[in-house]
Order: sequence, then C-alpha cells, then structure tokens
Amino acid sequence: MRTAGNGGAERVPLLQAEALHKFYGAGQYAVKALDGVDLEIKRGELLVILGSSGSGKSTLLNMLGGMDRPDSGSIRFQGKDISRLNDRGLTDYRRRNIGFIFQSFNLIAELTVRENVALTADTSRDARIVDRTLDMLGLGDKKNSYPSQLSGGQQQRTAIARALAGRADLLLCDEPTGALDYDTGKQILIQLEALVREQGKTVVIVTHTQEIGKMADRVVRMRDGRIIAETENEAPVPAESIEW
Repeated sequence: MRTAGNGGAERVPLLQAEALHKFYGAGQYAVKALDGVDLEIKRGELLVILGSSGSGKSTLLNMLGGMDRPDSGSIRFQGKDISRLNDRGLTDYRRRNIGFIFQSFNLIAELTVRENVALTADTSRDARIVDRTLDMLGLGDKKNSYPSQLSGGQQQRTAIARALAGRADLLLCDEPTGALDYDTGKQILIQLEALVREQGKTVVIVTHTQEIGKMADRVVRMRDGRIIAETENEAPVPAESIEW
C-alpha cells in the first residue's frame, strides 16, 4: 500500500461504500444512476473520479457526502453506516465531517467572504478559525468583500475556506475547476493538492478532465453508473505540471 503524502504512515480506510444502487424515476422511466458501486477512500489520499456527463460520478459524490441516500447498499464512515441515518443524523454527519466544493461556488451573495466562511465554522469553539483559514488561502484582504466583488478564483478559494473552516475530515469537490479559466483552475488544484500533502486532508475530486487524474494517488473511472477501472499512481504528477 502506498504511503506518500501522509507522513509515511500506512493509509487506513476513512469511508467504505458497498453495492450502492440508485434509481431516479419509476417504471419504464426509471434511470439507473448507480449500479452496484463499491469504493474505499483512504485517509490522507487524493482520489480523482473520472467520467463523462451521466456516468454517475456526481451522484456517487452526493451519496458519500450524505446529500442523498442510496436505494440499496451501505456507506460506512469511520465504521459507522451513514446510509441508515435519519435526516438529522445526516445533517450532523455533513456538518462535522464533510466539506463540499462545487463548480458553481454556492456562495451567498448577501454575505461577505468572512460571513460565508463562518457559516460552517464552529465559532463558539474558536472564533479565530475563520480568519486563519482565509489568511492561509490568501484571502485575508478580502474578508469584508462580497462574492460579486471577487474573481472566479477568489470565489472558489472562499468555497475551499468554507469547507476547511468546518474542520472537515473529507473534502468532496465536484468539478472544482469547471467554471474557471485555465490558470485559475490550476491554482485551485495546487491548493487542493497542498491540503493533502501538507495538511493530511482527504480530498476527492470528481471531474471529466482526464489530465487531472495524473495528480491523484488513485484514479477511479466511471461509466453508466459503474466503476469500470481503478488505477493507483506510483508517482503522482505535481498539480503545477498538469496541462489540459
């Protein structure tokens, strides 16, 4: 088992999904979004899930993050089956353990950068965590700005800060570079890579861009709701060297 990027310690499972099935619609109009997916995510790894539109990759991400439920199968996070939790339990799971980063940023236009990030931070425990996170991502001078006053890259970094401020164990990123120009997208990938290599975070990136898979510890490929291939990279390429 590879150990790069997590201080040399053997990686242990953080999340395990088994036999996931998901249908949308009913009868002759039913669409099979997931068809028996098994996936293990290891603590401290950078995992890239590749697939075209309709492959099931975003549906899978939503299941792992507790934003949707499988019709059958199980999802265990640190040994606990979150697919059996009620709505309140799933909300608590997301709040305590998961950071989401979306292509569309999902920032609240009426709130400042600091206020957007504070939404997920446990400010009662440490009110300084928001400022530290923004400073780390180079947004210290944008704390009082509104999303409309930011560039695309700054908005995505705000979304990353929001995910980190909640002290998430697992960051789930759905096409995080999709709405960005090439140079800005590469900077976001460098930021995500640093979270894994320097801070020991676990990051999953869902994308249709093949080249992004080169920076991963492991690449999973999906088609028609199934995992069709899984590859381990013995020597991941630094994000700054990727071109697409």
